Amino acid sequence: MKFAVERGEFLKALAHGGSVVEKRTTVPILSHVLIHAEGGQLNLTTTDMDLALVETIPAVVEKPGAITVSAHMVLEIVRKLPEGVQIEATLNPENDQITLKAGKSRFNISTLPAEQFPKLTQNDLPFSFKLTAEKLRYLIDRSRFAMSTEETRYFLNGIYFHAHEVNGQKVLRSVATDAHRLACIEVDIPEGAESIPGIIVGRKTITEIRKLINDENAETEITIRLSPQRVEFNLPQATLSSRLVDGTYPDYEQAIPVGNDKPVIVDAKDFAKAVDRVATVTTDKLPVIKISVAKNKLTLVAASSELGDATEEMEVDFPFDQSIDIGFNANYLVDITSQIGDEAAEILLSDGSAPAIIKGINDKEALFVLMPMRV
Repeated sequence: MKFAVERGEFLKALAHGGSVVEKRTTVPILSHVLIHAEGGQLNLTTTDMDLALVETIPAVVEKPGAITVSAHMVLEIVRKLPEGVQIEATLNPENDQITLKAGKSRFNISTLPAEQFPKLTQNDLPFSFKLTAEKLRYLIDRSRFAMSTEETRYFLNGIYFHAHEVNGQKVLRSVATDAHRLACIEVDIPEGAESIPGIIVGRKTITEIRKLINDENAETEITIRLSPQRVEFNLPQATLSSRLVDGTYPDYEQAIPVGNDKPVIVDAKDFAKAVDRVATVTTDKLPVIKISVAKNKLTLVAASSELGDATEEMEVDFPFDQSIDIGFNANYLVDITSQIGDEAAEILLSDGSAPAIIKGINDKEALFVLMPMRV
């Protein structure tokens, strides 16, 4: 096997693959990347047996072939090479080492046979639809902050994608919650997604697909194929396939309150900055902020015995005489308001003990729920 490849393209693909493989594994081949050179391109394949990535980059292939090498070793070597260099790779059949040459640098790297690399099974994926990169980014970015990290509730460690009906119209929703906050995002249903089963895409898969679509043009179409057990994302130069989280997602709609009839209208950006400022005196153990609202005035209060206290007032649209006092996790509040952006946010309250609904005043496609904290 012999090929030449541009350092930038090689580095980008290796970085994607390097985050798929496990750094610590008892199966050496699972820490390797399978490099297959043929027909003017390289196919780089990595897997942890739950998640698999195949990425294609252009190359000058003099002798086709396939071999596996340590993914992190090659990634570190290529990362440290000068920008813009051509990397020449040659497999020595006598000692099964691959030689990488770039400028005056030369590396001889041990390999394992391509035959030892796990065969990626092609499962039957009966459902298929397409989403633009922009819409997939939108569904992921506005919900993933609410994914849980608790291993005991593993079915919350991801984003729940499903078809849903709103006022007689089908939409595609992404939902994430850690039981303290909830994000519910929707886009128009793409053709072919009307009858998909609800699927939970795990945290690691969400992270990897988000990296892959980061540089894609907004209108680039991503083909998504799935079954109740697996999902596959097909991009122009890469395919990411993954096992789905095996579990039943809770009935999240029960967590969305229906009696919140006291809206507070705030400038989302100003409110987020005010919360962030006041949160400076909170501690990691107790990052709670008390909000008091009445007669078009909102007061933020935070205090800790170690650091002191802070208060900030701001004008809001809240024409009710009856005041409401409620506490929130400051970090969660900032996370949610940052998803709304510069426009006005609507905080729908009921009383000081009920969850709040937060959404953009003109945004019909996103809704956030935040549980109160005792103050």
